[in-house]
Amino acid sequence: MAVAEPSAPLAQLPELIIEPRKGWLPINFREIWRYRELLYFLAWRDVKVRYKQTVLGFLWAFLQPFTKMVIFSAIFGGLAKIDSEGFPYPIFLYAGLLPWQFFSESLSRSSSSVVGSANLITKVYFPRLIIPLSAIGACLVDFAISFTILIGLMFYYSIPLTLATLLMVPLVALTILAAFGIGCLLSALDVTYRDFRYMIPFVIQIWMFLTPVLYPVKIVPGRWQWLLLLNPLTGIVDAYRSAILGKPFQWSTLAISSGVVLLAILIGTLYFRKTERRFADII
Repeated sequence: MAVAEPSAPLAQLPELIIEPRKGWLPINFREIWRYRELLYFLAWRDVKVRYKQTVLGFLWAFLQPFTKMVIFSAIFGGLAKIDSEGFPYPIFLYAGLLPWQFFSESLSRSSSSVVGSANLITKVYFPRLIIPLSAIGACLVDFAISFTILIGLMFYYSIPLTLATLLMVPLVALTILAAFGIGCLLSALDVTYRDFRYMIPFVIQIWMFLTPVLYPVKIVPGRWQWLLLLNPLTGIVDAYRSAILGKPFQWSTLAISSGVVLLAILIGTLYFRKTERRFADII
């Protein structure tokens, strides 16, 4: 029986060599833009998988922050009488809970996203930074649903929308950057050290109480506020409250938080870039 020979010798086939990007910038923005359709597909896939075969579906994104608001308002606002800077405690709380919920969910999902995409990483090349970024993008859907609760609270407590409310747009972008920078670092660490997946939920729970979500910044004694400012969510949460409630902005606090976020992005993406070439081998 005659065996058909290949149409072209293997030596003549084109060869594509994929090498790590050179340069001091850890993020190749042009490459991520080139793979934007994959980014959208992965984000939407996460949304569909999360709510597939659920009883309440997208209603979970509404019930979780609403339930937290009710319980925390009853305990910290009703029993503990936490200072709310002259505003009704439920909306004061939710103005801080909304960005925290978005950040914590984004951080939790992005930190485990690389390990969760092991089958994809070992089969095809694409910018690995898309994986934690897509996990954060999926959380934007939950944020949009949770935002409807804020609109209802503002209407109920007669808090008007002002031009300052538009500053929530850059604040959302800053929250995404914070989750992205820290998420990149934790996702890379999770690949190498698998016990990080058990430590991250615990750290996020403790982190919430170290962030002025349940209380205002001024309640912390002055000599300890510098420690609070090392938390990048401190200035972000306080700025959300200023944009929503119309109280004065603490620009210096927001500037410090922005600087910490930029540092987190630099450290996180540099470490991610350094270790991503080994992901397919050890994942």
